[in-house]
Amino acid sequence: MGSAFANFAANKELKDRILFTMVMFFVFRLGVHIPVPGVDTSILESLFSSGNLFGFLDLFSGGALSKFSLFAMSITPYITSSIIIQLLTIAIPKLEEMQREGEDGRKRIQKITKVLSLILAVVEAVAMGVGFGKRGLILNSDTMSYPTYFLSILLVILAMIAGATALMWLGDRIAEHGIGNGISMILLFNIIAGLPADFIGLHSKFIADKGVPQNIINTAIIAAVVVV
Repeated sequence: MGSAFANFAANKELKDRILFTMVMFFVFRLGVHIPVPGVDTSILESLFSSGNLFGFLDLFSGGALSKFSLFAMSITPYITSSIIIQLLTIAIPKLEEMQREGEDGRKRIQKITKVLSLILAVVEAVAMGVGFGKRGLILNSDTMSYPTYFLSILLVILAMIAGATALMWLGDRIAEHGIGNGISMILLFNIIAGLPADFIGLHSKFIADKGVPQNIINTAIIAAVVVV
């Protein structure tokens, strides 16, 4: 253990990479708390407090979706794009050929994946902006003229696209200068950031105000599920 710690202390490159990853994590968490301009976030409280699909999606955004922040879409466009490209690699010989070309082919596929990610980000941003706009998400939408309302929706869409693009850029920087795969690290950050609130919710539902034997049983079950 001592030799492992000594090796770590002497490895300046590893320490720099870990420090860079932590800085990127700070930047990411800062963006999670910056709301999209002109949005009434109180409308979202009822959607995310009922424990439905929105709450599940919010887990993978690190709470950004419930706040409707700049990073509300998280890295879902990139993940979806990666899955689509992997499936197309099997069906399209050209992509399969790229995959066999080594590092150069991998970089070309990566560029295609990013372009498709941007397209999906635009589609998702439009769908979310228009959909939530119809639910009264835009501030003072009842008193707005149609051109002003349209510009407000457009601002929301552009902000969400910019946020998704910035996350892809952060992922690339982590992969280049930090530790691990950048996109995977961002997803890990999202899940870790949501764990405290999840544990508090589990405690209030299954442990609080229960008898001691039931507390022990419920705590053991929760711990086993988390470990698995």
